[in-house]
Amino acid sequence: MKLFDVYPVNDIIIDKAAGSTVWDEKGTEYLDLYGGHAVISIGHTHPHYVKRLTDQLHKIGFYSNSVKMPLQEELAALLGKVSGKEDYQLFLCNSGAEANENALKLASFYNGRKKIIAFRKAFHGRTSLAVAATDNPKIVAPVNETDNVVFLPWNDEAALEAAFKQYEVSAVIIEGIQGVGGINVAPESFLQKIRSLCDAHNAVFIADSVQCGYGRSGKFFSHDFAGVNADIYTMAKGMGNGFPIGGIIIAPKFQAVYGMLGTTFGGNHLACVAALSVLEVIQSENLISNAATIGAYLMEELRKFSQVKEVRGRGLMIGIEMPEELAEVRKNLLAKHRIFTGEAKPNVIRLLPSLALTKADADRFLEAFGKEVK
Repeated sequence: MKLFDVYPVNDIIIDKAAGSTVWDEKGTEYLDLYGGHAVISIGHTHPHYVKRLTDQLHKIGFYSNSVKMPLQEELAALLGKVSGKEDYQLFLCNSGAEANENALKLASFYNGRKKIIAFRKAFHGRTSLAVAATDNPKIVAPVNETDNVVFLPWNDEAALEAAFKQYEVSAVIIEGIQGVGGINVAPESFLQKIRSLCDAHNAVFIADSVQCGYGRSGKFFSHDFAGVNADIYTMAKGMGNGFPIGGIIIAPKFQAVYGMLGTTFGGNHLACVAALSVLEVIQSENLISNAATIGAYLMEELRKFSQVKEVRGRGLMIGIEMPEELAEVRKNLLAKHRIFTGEAKPNVIRLLPSLALTKADADRFLEAFGKEVK
């Protein structure tokens, strides 16, 4: 049997990892500023993370949601404390797409409506409704197509107001910072407008925080910069530092009913311990503050390069828009300098490193980047 060939991959086998460093099977060292799509939040193989998972494996790795699991309650309490959303409720699942799927479903249960507002360049996942709300026709199969999703221009308050007049809106879903779309930061005034319109029309404000959440922006949720609360926040990626886990946190006004949401693997023992260890390290090592500090430093230095068209982002979610003539810089950073970064089409370099990234590693990247653009 062969693999179903859907991933364009680099011809590199990563054999070992620690912190923001990875090594291939030949022992060649690389600096990881991508963290596997913003997944590695506290650093590869963090000792506390490894110990917590190992200890749990010696007890029990999995049982379904048919029994009480105190680890889930422990995770909900700590997540509420660290995020500042202590009066919210937690539902655990396995991935970001699944989190968005459940959020959209819950919104429709809540107000009995079908229309969803999403935005141009949005990415919300690859499953049925999540992909229908994703602005990329290439990954939307015919069976996923629906007229229940309306795409609006990014940061267009007039278009948003018009949509609320035209449709019975169930939910508005928006990334606080678009990731795949090119690191586009949602303006605070736009998020505030979404909040006010959802309040006026009993619609649900869904804050997709799968990539831009969990401290990456310098706040726990990047939407928090707007000073308003969403009704549902979706999470995954950095939540488990590589262990598959996702979740939604849900405002108090939503009432749970047995069976309305469900999952086999979501919230299992190992997943909860992975998520708990991530939050414990985020707290003990002040990683949200570090993300804000190192991210600000990187963006300040990157803006000094006249060859760069624009630097966008917050914290350690950074997009560097390159001119066409420097489109090869990202490939050269990997091939010549052994630095992993991400991309967004057509020419945006994405930086999504561990929140524990050091200034020394930031400087290593800046030195290599400087050599390539000059």
